[in-house]
Amino acid sequence: MTIDLALVLAVLTIIAVLAFDFTNGFHDASNMTASVVACSAMTPARAVLVVSLFTMIGPLLGGTAVANTIGKIVTVDHLPPLISTTIILTAVLAASSWNLITWWFGLPSSSSHALVGGLVGATLAATGSDYVLWGVTTFASTGQLVGFTKVLASLILSPILGGLVGFAVYKVGYFLLTLINSTSINKYLKWSQYVTTAGLSYAHGTNDAQKSMGIIAMVLLLNGFTDHFYVPTWVMVVSAIMITLGTLFGGWRIVKTLAFGIYKIRPVHAMESQLASGLVVLGASHFGAPVSTTHVVSSTILGIGAAERPKRIRWSMAAEIVITWVITIPSSAMVALILYKSLSWLVQ
Repeated sequence: MTIDLALVLAVLTIIAVLAFDFTNGFHDASNMTASVVACSAMTPARAVLVVSLFTMIGPLLGGTAVANTIGKIVTVDHLPPLISTTIILTAVLAASSWNLITWWFGLPSSSSHALVGGLVGATLAATGSDYVLWGVTTFASTGQLVGFTKVLASLILSPILGGLVGFAVYKVGYFLLTLINSTSINKYLKWSQYVTTAGLSYAHGTNDAQKSMGIIAMVLLLNGFTDHFYVPTWVMVVSAIMITLGTLFGGWRIVKTLAFGIYKIRPVHAMESQLASGLVVLGASHFGAPVSTTHVVSSTILGIGAAERPKRIRWSMAAEIVITWVITIPSSAMVALILYKSLSWLVQ
């Protein structure tokens, strides 16, 4: 019996993408649970259940704009299926590896950065730079953001926007709380976090799960299972399930960093951080911009701390996080490049 290597590779790649989706949820669960656990608004178990439920709903209702962006960042559809599928496989393996490495050290990093870096690194190793949709020429001529330029812009601007929105939300919240001036307000703030946690988790699902959906859609197109790029319903469902399962297991090492390592979080901070982060991530999803929930949540906490007491921010930890952000794309690209070279015998 003859083994269809292309089919086997396609199946393995889809499995690897779903495993990445799991590590994405596992890694990013801390984004939604850290603040509510830190201020005792929810128990860890209850927080994870709320986050998992609304993370599951997000990709099913949030459309596919982000998936379309990720699915077109590299143009490998004209390559032989073995080569193009191997590119995706090594990219996803590199991204998953980076997720696990940063989780082990308790550092909040971006699964989005890691996936983009993996795709670019593997494509450069296989074919050179011509098959990466850099988007620089398009931006220079039309001002439109596409491909790598769009991804990079969204990943750079979203933490800045998160910090600014966090700062503004704290100032508005502080003004409103001074008008209320109630000693029992913390009780209501804790209850409000069920709503804000659900909103942030939904936003996370609309953005992060779509990245895996876009990659699987690429694999299906490259191997002839579909005749044009689109995300089938079964891909949405399976991607939603995997990121939810990852979220259920949680990444408690990173919770300690976000909840206690940057700024001392109280109920008002937790609610404001979730509200600000959810608004930024939902806005990005609407425009098809893949952003890092990790970066946005971290930056909103920094923004809130800067609005209240800048001197109490643990700036050394913030610097560590920023360094991790900066090195994620080149590091995952290098891992993908090495992996592709190691697996290149498959396509020869």
